[in-house]
Amino acid sequence: MSMQVHEVAHCRAGDKGNTSNISVVAFEEKDYDYLRDTLTTERVMQAFAHIAKGPITRYELPNLSALNFVIENALGGGVTVSLAQDIWGKSLSNVMLLVELPDRP
Repeated sequence: MSMQVHEVAHCRAGDKGNTSNISVVAFEEKDYDYLRDTLTTERVMQAFAHIAKGPITRYELPNLSALNFVIENALGGGVTVSLAQDIWGKSLSNVMLLVELPDRP
C-alpha cells in the first residue's frame, strides 16, 4: 500500500531569495532508507511543478536520518518581489508532506 511522506517523516522549510530549502526527517531511523530510495528529486519536482521551476538538489544526511531538498526558482522571485501569500515558503513543507510514495518493498 502506498503512503505519503507525513506518515514516516516531518519537514521544516526555509528560504533564501527565490530558493526554498526543505528538510525531510524520518521519525524512525528504519524509515530513512525507504525515504532515500523513494523520495527522489524527480518525485519532488512533480509535486512542486505548480510552484517551482527547479532545478532541485537533494542532499543525504544519513546520520540524521534526513534528506534536504534545495528547490530553486520556487518562491515567485523571492520575498521582496513575490505576490504569493506565503512569500517565505514556510508552508511548502506541507506540499512535501503530501508527496505520494510507492509501496514498500
